[in-house]
Amino acid sequence: MQKRKYVPAITIALIIINFLIYFAETVSGGSQNSDVALRFGAYYLPYVIEKGEWWRLFTSMFLHFGISHIVNNMISLYVLGNIVEAYYGKIRFLILYLVAGVGGNLMTLFVDLHSSGVEYGLEAGASGAIFGVMAAFVFFAVNPLTRKAFPFKRVIAGIFFALLPGFTSSGISLTAHIGGFITGLVLSFILNPYKQRKRLN
Repeated sequence: MQKRKYVPAITIALIIINFLIYFAETVSGGSQNSDVALRFGAYYLPYVIEKGEWWRLFTSMFLHFGISHIVNNMISLYVLGNIVEAYYGKIRFLILYLVAGVGGNLMTLFVDLHSSGVEYGLEAGASGAIFGVMAAFVFFAVNPLTRKAFPFKRVIAGIFFALLPGFTSSGISLTAHIGGFITGLVLSFILNPYKQRKRLN
């Protein structure tokens, strides 16, 4: 009997949700329109702190600025999520993705609060969450059960080149990438899919 191929249902659902929201942004005035982005929940420090709109730390990870932004992010999500979800399972993967996304935005918030003379801009995108998913590959690279399939040097090189554009482009939120990655790295070990549950006698 042929083994059924794993279907990354959560990854696919997240991609569909992101595209539906992008479509809603587009028909509401354009995904690159600042007013539209604010209405839909983009991250903007003054609104988060002064108005107490902390929910923007969550909603902003489902918004994108322009077609290339969402297409690049969703391709990355599918490629990485397809693998990570298969190992971690649907629930663990969803927790990893969402918490890493918020973690990336919290890192941005922290840096913004401690930066003087900086003009705050709008931020949105799934990249913080995606970097959290990418961090799971470090777990694969050091775990005895998976490290042969995920060579450590190759994983580190991939992460380095993924982070590199954030150091050279002012239009990319490096803080969200690093924050999402660190959050995802910690969670990937906490949510260890190989950890055996203790049974009570």
